[in-house]
Amino acid sequence: MEKVEESHWEKVYQTKDTTQVGWFQTKPQVSIDLISRAKISKNSPIIDVGGGDGVLVDWLLEEGFEDVSVLDISDSALRKAKNRLGKSASKVQWITSDILEFEPEGKFHLWHDRAVFHFLIDPQEQQIYRGLVECSIAPGGYLLMMTFSKSGPKTCSGLPVQQYDIHELEEFFSHEFELIESLNYDHITPSGSAQNYSVCLFQRR
Repeated sequence: MEKVEESHWEKVYQTKDTTQVGWFQTKPQVSIDLISRAKISKNSPIIDVGGGDGVLVDWLLEEGFEDVSVLDISDSALRKAKNRLGKSASKVQWITSDILEFEPEGKFHLWHDRAVFHFLIDPQEQQIYRGLVECSIAPGGYLLMMTFSKSGPKTCSGLPVQQYDIHELEEFFSHEFELIESLNYDHITPSGSAQNYSVCLFQRR
């Protein structure tokens, strides 16, 4: 039996045009800028958590990164991304998984999460997620975390989210991660509305 979350996202990606959903970006410039500043090597393992049919993977491949994984709970989302990339899709490791059930086979040097963590509104799930990143990111590696801010939306795609300010994110991940850079920015949706995000680039101690 499918979980509620899985069936929800499967329905979204099976019935909607990805370019019209609220989280669509023609170019994920904030992610690109922060990843570029992290200066990780081209052969460093990178994972885009909740990457779905997003285009960050396109940029990573274009920049020559050689060890890229994209994880999403929706297999339909990943199929769309594979179809868009064509032959280049074979350069990516595609992982269909609920993030709370993910069992990585190795360490990542960059963990990118634009909008998965804020869907975890249960404190126990938040603790599981933190434990996962702590054991999955190599020492010196980076966690790039993006969530809706306190002035951002309270729901996304009909689901409730947990809002965070920069200080709350820094405090939550402070045991194993040092905050390197942070900012708030407005994502403009395809319909023209603004969604404010809190963004933190952390480095594993």
